[in-house]
Amino acid sequence: MRARDLGIVIGELQPGPLNAITDVAGVRVGHTTLIEGEGLLVVGEGPVRTGVTVVIPHDGDPWLEAVYAGCHRLNGNGELTGLEWVRESGLLTTPVALTNTHSVGVVRDAIIAAEIRQRGAAETYWALPVVGETYDGRLNDMNGLHVRPEHLFAALDAAAGGPVAEGNVGGGTGMICHEFKGGIGTASRVVPEQAGGFTVGVLVQANHGRRERLAIAGVPVGREIPTSEVPSAWDDPVSAGSGSIIVIMATDAPLLPHQCERMAQRGALGIARAGGAGENSSGDLMLCFATGNRIMGAGDGDLDPAMASDVRALADAYISPLFWAAIEATEEAIVNALLAARTMVGRDGHTAHALPHDRVVEIMARYSRTQGVER
Repeated sequence: MRARDLGIVIGELQPGPLNAITDVAGVRVGHTTLIEGEGLLVVGEGPVRTGVTVVIPHDGDPWLEAVYAGCHRLNGNGELTGLEWVRESGLLTTPVALTNTHSVGVVRDAIIAAEIRQRGAAETYWALPVVGETYDGRLNDMNGLHVRPEHLFAALDAAAGGPVAEGNVGGGTGMICHEFKGGIGTASRVVPEQAGGFTVGVLVQANHGRRERLAIAGVPVGREIPTSEVPSAWDDPVSAGSGSIIVIMATDAPLLPHQCERMAQRGALGIARAGGAGENSSGDLMLCFATGNRIMGAGDGDLDPAMASDVRALADAYISPLFWAAIEATEEAIVNALLAARTMVGRDGHTAHALPHDRVVEIMARYSRTQGVER
């Protein structure tokens, strides 16, 4: 279930056909979901509530054809590896993966192993993979290190265009958002033809936020559904809201690296519109890549790339509609993550309750925020 399935329209711009990051041509998404066991935590045995999500930036070979990219940090208590090279070069040279906090290393190394598997061990090359994390230790045996290389390989092999599974899947399996069950969410926007007709797609791993701050299309849904009605996934108010969110943004607009960075910044505004605050212990990290240019051999000096390449660049005078698309798509991706997620019981009986659809519909109708009603 997604926002528009419930008659909830967020923002002004139209989504793409799938309302997903895969509306950007060539972008592929794959998940590996790990759900095993129940009951009391036994480190190394479970219960397991975790996984891996991958985003492949185009339909070619991402290790040979880079795309321009930029990143932003709202609050830095988190990890998205490889960003120093993104900042230095303005390039994304690998797939992007998302997982839990303690599995970043194995997933990063597995991406390198996947490159070796594809290109052959005899070649000499290097990789700085981009791998993000959020904390799933409330529901998952995170210290048990259950994510293994084969799970990353499976996610890569499963990566495809088309509709994207959301909620309790992949890296989002054990995540909590605004004290409800969270996880993976996605959305897209298409700017008007007079602004270029470009598409912006967003995928989030949402594990952040306090209940009382949750807003959907400007409606204070979190305040309307207090913890006395639907219990919080957390036992204490200090832990609530202390999680993180990763925002992966794609566009087919021909953007340069500094423009991608500006787009990534707007993801933070989408987080804020849904009630995120970038709290002290939250890791709120954003990456935007643009498929409008591909740079051959950008990461490998031994490939003898051309001395100069022709690139297209959008004039900054036309970028504001893309900013708004990035904001709206991020906001709706968070809402879709919440609405797609299902109640999950994790380790030690800890429970993250789903955002109740019937209550959301009733609240949104009471505030006149349903299909066909102006925001």
